[in-house]
Amino acid sequence: MRILAAALLACLPLTALAAPTYDARLQGFDYGWPVKTFTFDSQRQSLEMAYLDVPASGRPLGTVVLLHGKNFCAGTWKEAISALSAAGYRVIAPDQIGFCKSSKPLRYQYSFGQLAANTQALLTYLKLDGTKVDLVGHSMGGMLATRFALQYPQQLRHLALVNPIGLEDWKAKGVPWRSVDAWYANELKTNFDSIKKYQLEVYYGGEWKPEYEHWALMQSGMYAGPGQQAVAWSQALTSDMVFNQPVVYELPNLRVPTTLFIGQKDRTAIGRDLAPAALKATLGDYPALGKAAAAAIPGATLVTFDELGHSPQVQDPAQFNAALLKALAAGK
Repeated sequence: MRILAAALLACLPLTALAAPTYDARLQGFDYGWPVKTFTFDSQRQSLEMAYLDVPASGRPLGTVVLLHGKNFCAGTWKEAISALSAAGYRVIAPDQIGFCKSSKPLRYQYSFGQLAANTQALLTYLKLDGTKVDLVGHSMGGMLATRFALQYPQQLRHLALVNPIGLEDWKAKGVPWRSVDAWYANELKTNFDSIKKYQLEVYYGGEWKPEYEHWALMQSGMYAGPGQQAVAWSQALTSDMVFNQPVVYELPNLRVPTTLFIGQKDRTAIGRDLAPAALKATLGDYPALGKAAAAAIPGATLVTFDELGHSPQVQDPAQFNAALLKALAAGK
C-alpha cells in the first residue's frame, strides 16, 4: 500500500502537492519590499490599502505610480519596480481595495471613479498631491489609470497603459450581461488549473514558462485559503464594475501625454465565455484595439511587442522595462 501511495503521489503535479494557501489579505506572500498600510474612511467604513513605497537609487528623477490588473497585485510589478528604482524613480504600487493585501469589504460600491479617488487619497497621504507623477496601469489597472487621468489630469506628467482592458465595450458588442451572483458562482470554481488554463490561452499565446507559475500560485492561493469567499465576492463585484463601466468612449478626452504598450498576442475580453461563437472570435483583438486606442487618444504613442501577450512586464521584463524607461525619459 505504501508503494502504491507513493506511486500515486508521484503522478500528481508539483502544484497539487505543494501549492501554497493564503488568507483573504494574502498574508505570507512576499512582495520583495516592506508592505505599508494606508488607513482611510470610505463609504461609511474604515478600510486599509496596502502599498509599496520603494525609494529611488541614486539621483532622483521623479515618482512612478503602478496600478495592477484584476488578476494581479502590486507585487506582480516586482521586476519593473527594481528597474525603475535603479533608474532613479521612487515607485508607489498600491493594492486596490478589494484586491490582494488590501481590505475586502462585504459592502462596497465599486467604481473606477471610487478607486481613482482612493488612489488620489493615498498620494495626498504621501504628500504627493502637489507633485506630478508618471502613472502606469496594466490590464484593469489601465482602465483605472484612464479614469484617474480624466479625474486628476493635473496630477500626471505622463500616462502609460499596458495592455489595458476596456478598449472595447463588450456589452455593446453583444456579450451577455450576468449578475453579481453569477460572477460569484464562477469565482468559487477558480483554482490553479483554471487560472493556468485561462492565462495560457488568453495571456500568453499558448506558451507557458516556469516564471509565470509564481504569480498564478499567488492568485490561486487566495482561492484555496480560508478567505476564499471574501476573495471570490470581491472579484465578482469588481468583474461587474469592469464589464459595466467602459472607458473606451472617453479616450478622446484624455489630455495627458500617453503611451500605449500592447503585447500583440493578447486576447483578453471580459465575458467571452458567454459570447456566441461568432462574436467570441472577434473579441480581444489587441493588434486592432491598440491601434484604435492610439488613434483615439490625442497625441498618443503606440509601442508594440510582437511576441508578447497580456503581461509583457511578466513575460519579458527586460524588453518591457527598457521600453517603459525610454518612454518616461522621452516625456521629460
